[in-house]
Amino acid sequence: MDTLINLLGSVAKVKVIKLFVFNPDTAYDLDQIAERTKEAKTKVRKEVALMQKMKLVRRKSFYKIVTRKTGKKKKQVRVKTYGFALDQSFKQLAPLRGFLVSMNHLGPKDIITKLNRTGNIKLIITAGVFSQDPESRVDLLVVGDHIKRGMVDSAVRTIEAEIGQELRYAVFETPDFQYRLGLYDKLIHDILDFPHQKIVNKLGLR
Repeated sequence: MDTLINLLGSVAKVKVIKLFVFNPDTAYDLDQIAERTKEAKTKVRKEVALMQKMKLVRRKSFYKIVTRKTGKKKKQVRVKTYGFALDQSFKQLAPLRGFLVSMNHLGPKDIITKLNRTGNIKLIITAGVFSQDPESRVDLLVVGDHIKRGMVDSAVRTIEAEIGQELRYAVFETPDFQYRLGLYDKLIHDILDFPHQKIVNKLGLR
């Protein structure tokens, strides 16, 4: 990440480029980009304008779900809005994607640091996007005692902002995980049977 920042000029620029390159079929408005990258909307607007000028992204209309309040009731409605999407005709897209993939590495220590405060962590497994295995059912598995789910969700959002990709993840309290493991739960064993890395393993799993 530090190398990318030095090359491209800012954290915001790196995060916005990753978001578009790694999600080529999705359009985002400025609010969504700011939310996904965890960067200020003013920074996002500036970076997107530059990317639009160099034809890396293009303006696009799309539909999104918003919550509207009528009296005391809230309901979700589908509305048409305008945002931006990757311009897949960008001539340097293939080498840019290859470069980002080769540099898109968040080390085990970084992941552990972000998740350590979410509870008494017993097991963290990385798979999927972290091991370049698109067939994996999850990218991240977290097991521990007294897990604060909201804090895990927040930590995952931070990781997603850094790598530019949405993560599939599962969280279990230790007794529940061990019970499922003993019953040969399909999700658990699908994770363990495919390429993965145990970056925290206090349960002694092999």
